[in-house]
Amino acid sequence: MAKEHFYNLTIQWTGNKGAGTKDYRAYDRNYRISAQGRDELLASADPAFLGDKTKYNPEEFLLAAISSCHMLWFLHLCADAGVIITDYIDSATGTMVESGEGGGRFKEVILNPVVVVSEAAMISKLDEMHNLAHKKCFISNSVNFPVLCNGNYQIKE
Repeated sequence: MAKEHFYNLTIQWTGNKGAGTKDYRAYDRNYRISAQGRDELLASADPAFLGDKTKYNPEEFLLAAISSCHMLWFLHLCADAGVIITDYIDSATGTMVESGEGGGRFKEVILNPVVVVSEAAMISKLDEMHNLAHKKCFISNSVNFPVLCNGNYQIKE
């Protein structure tokens, strides 16, 4: 039997400027994300959809979820394989396409991790670790678009 995990959080819209959703421009797209015992996150829509450019938006949260899930699996697999990672930074990108009906979808996400290893001999194992991480990532396995990975590898100086 498959093991299930349950998650919960609260989203609270904070963008009522007094007239509610009287019309499309009458309200802000700002909201709070909270969960018991955690710091609150302030978010909004993408600025292209009248959101606050100083806050994260749902599209960025999706990108962050994919990137961080991949990273955590990658680090786990490297630790199990004896590959010592000393630094990891990913500048992930995502492409979303709007449809003619006002909706849209993500076309792809590209992970661009820069990974630093403690020894040169470990570099040869990193592509395999990324492939395994991709296969195991809960979030990547839940989306209906390609998630690609372009690793850049360095040796700790």
